[in-house]
Amino acid sequence: MLLIYTPKITSRLKFVFKQICTRILGISIDFTTTIEVFIAHTGPKMSYGQQPLGSEFFIKSNGLLFDQGISDVDINVQNWDDTKCFFYVGEKSHLPFDVFSAAFYLLTRYEEYLPHVKDEYGRFTKEHSIAFQNQFLHQPVVDVWAYKLKSALEHHFSQTVFKNKHYQIHPIIDVPMAYFFKNKGLLRTVGGFLSDLIQFRFRLFYDRFLVLFGLKKDPYNTFNWIINRQKKSKEKFDVFFLVGDYSTYDKSINLNKKEFVAQIKSIRDYCNVGLKTSFLALDDFDKLKQEKRRLDAVINSNTTKARASFSKVNLPLTYRYYVDLEIQTDFSMGYPDTIGFRASTCTPFLFYDLDFEAQTPLMIHPYQLMDFSLLKHSSFLDKKETLEKAIHEVKNVNGVFTPIFHNYTLSGWDQWSDFKTLFNIILDSKTDVSA
Repeated sequence: MLLIYTPKITSRLKFVFKQICTRILGISIDFTTTIEVFIAHTGPKMSYGQQPLGSEFFIKSNGLLFDQGISDVDINVQNWDDTKCFFYVGEKSHLPFDVFSAAFYLLTRYEEYLPHVKDEYGRFTKEHSIAFQNQFLHQPVVDVWAYKLKSALEHHFSQTVFKNKHYQIHPIIDVPMAYFFKNKGLLRTVGGFLSDLIQFRFRLFYDRFLVLFGLKKDPYNTFNWIINRQKKSKEKFDVFFLVGDYSTYDKSINLNKKEFVAQIKSIRDYCNVGLKTSFLALDDFDKLKQEKRRLDAVINSNTTKARASFSKVNLPLTYRYYVDLEIQTDFSMGYPDTIGFRASTCTPFLFYDLDFEAQTPLMIHPYQLMDFSLLKHSSFLDKKETLEKAIHEVKNVNGVFTPIFHNYTLSGWDQWSDFKTLFNIILDSKTDVSA
């Protein structure tokens, strides 16, 4: 056990120390504000504050973990070995930067509480993040800093052996629309035929006809492939179904369609099933509660996982709604159009509510890649190389690689011809490590 002396134990301090030391590095920790207890401890120990007590392992604080509330924080990003960092505290500290305060700033998404310009969907964009502005969005710097801390601790406590963590993958499959042609209702189906004719999309008109008359499989219906792939994989897939009402933003299938309900139940037999919250429900608690109840009734179980439509997260409101509805895990933390680390980590972390200065039970699983972000590359080799670079960044810190694919991505239809292979590359990346 690593004992940490600090002049004051705050909820901020406990949150970030447990995330870095315990969840990332696997080191059990305890805290004390009593100098005598700290001195008497015979195992590994460190102090965190403004001044060291003696010659112990010491990290100097910049003060953020002892503050309360939200204010403009002066950020000066500097190079540090092969990464970037901020909150420089000088050479007297065993690490020249207060990595705990910096990690707290990034993990809590402190910058998303500050005034910023949102995009057309009301989302925080990468252009406003310090990670993008300072060229470290591609790197899970919180995990990188954690391993730099581990190296320093191992050097200082040469007789102590710290556990090693292993690379993991957590595949996510989004289902915003289970079928492209089928189960749309009479008006949407007729409208689809007319739209195809007006826009001279004769191939689409022909495919729609074949599917609706049972002569061809719906291209979005990839669920048998997903189930078969799940049977061969040790990694449990999480599949998120949209069950909200049809709207401008979400083109969902009505739950009155028996085939759709049967499909969800079938997937539930093999994979984890979660709720893809509709765009309108993200700002409407009653609507969100209704959608959760719908899915609960289908799977005959309490829905504990959620992913926001369009990856829209309004902090802290969205996550407070999830906590109130007893949703335990979220998979919305990422940028849908960019490969990278929105919260600068590839390790799941608990949501810390800055307004209430409290850690919540909601576990956030950040994702690093969505299938759409690979479409900017025209060739399969470029897509594969980009994917492997992202995997490599996660492997370097023994993190969790969380990709988001869609059911139609795995159809091989149209622009998605290579994506089954890319999905398999991700699954095989775990085998490469274990071999």
